[in-house]
Amino acid sequence: MSLEKTLPKDYYFSEELFAAERERIFFGQWFCIGRSSDMAETGDYLAVDLCGESIIVVRDETGHLNAFYNVCRHRGSQLIPMVSEGQIAPACLTGRIKDSIRCPYHSWTYGFDGRFKRAPHVNDIEPNDPEFALHAVDLDCWGGFVFVRLSADDHGHTLLEQLDGIPERLSRYPLDRLDVAKRIRYSVKANWKVILENYNECYHCAGVHPELCRIVPAFRDAGGANLDWNEGIPHREGAVTFTFDGTTKRAPFPGLNDSEKIRHNGELAYPNLMISLSCDHVAVFVIWPVSPRETRIVCDFLFHPDEIARADFDPADAVDFWDLVNRQDWKICENVQRGMASRMFRSGYYAPMEHQSLDIRDFVRNHLLEQEGAKGSG
Repeated sequence: MSLEKTLPKDYYFSEELFAAERERIFFGQWFCIGRSSDMAETGDYLAVDLCGESIIVVRDETGHLNAFYNVCRHRGSQLIPMVSEGQIAPACLTGRIKDSIRCPYHSWTYGFDGRFKRAPHVNDIEPNDPEFALHAVDLDCWGGFVFVRLSADDHGHTLLEQLDGIPERLSRYPLDRLDVAKRIRYSVKANWKVILENYNECYHCAGVHPELCRIVPAFRDAGGANLDWNEGIPHREGAVTFTFDGTTKRAPFPGLNDSEKIRHNGELAYPNLMISLSCDHVAVFVIWPVSPRETRIVCDFLFHPDEIARADFDPADAVDFWDLVNRQDWKICENVQRGMASRMFRSGYYAPMEHQSLDIRDFVRNHLLEQEGAKGSG
């Protein structure tokens, strides 16, 4: 039997290749940074560190979201300082600005649309002079998720083109109406591709996720070779969702078809968004690559606002179950990263039931194909 090879070792450890991924994938693709509900009101902002570039997203007076580099046009100070008591802050900060964006250094001031407004004791610049506007970043939304793109050539694709059929497949899930009931942040000592590869297969589920396999016995069958994600994944008899017993008191999302009410669905939206959908909640994973050996993950648990409004609402049955499964995944991903560091490792192999992970290998190769210094051919 001939097995497909993974990417060579350097793709999981090389600073040079990570820098190439930074430019060609994380900056050149639409990158998910969170939920639009984090910026619900005028002046609400989200400041993020995207692989070393700091970006601000703010909601303006018209209700639109605008994205800018977190850089004052005067002397380059960060407009929203990404530090806290001398320590580097988390990758994401939220807050509210009262009237306008004011630089903490010399008080140059900008509107929520990025236009220059005023600078103390400087009369040579007219308000709204485009030369002094904040550096804009492309922004688009889908399903309540916010995406930014830092660089694109003349052939840059739209967000919907990049999502490539996901909106149609998930059209009955009310993603844009769901609210975050719980958020958990993780730091994983593994390359971002290891995490995506792990998400894209269930060959590991029988050995790593016994609790999950009790809810979805099909994950154990033939190493997950018979799963059909297009049809959804069947639960055991009597189970309908991802909780410890597979049941829930929450109503299914309105509009789901009969299959979606009893099966689990999942999508990987390259390069950094993983969506796992049950009938009553959605677990969302936003992947933040930090270095070749470290990845931060923000996991949001989305529920229908009608359920959140109930006096007896408690998301713990789903959140605690997912947190267990997540930690099992992160532990094994870290084990993979440590193992690949061996001098004997050159590249791995994909078993037949891991064929979907070939997409990750090919996605990365296609974007780095012309990158000078890309090593190995697998």
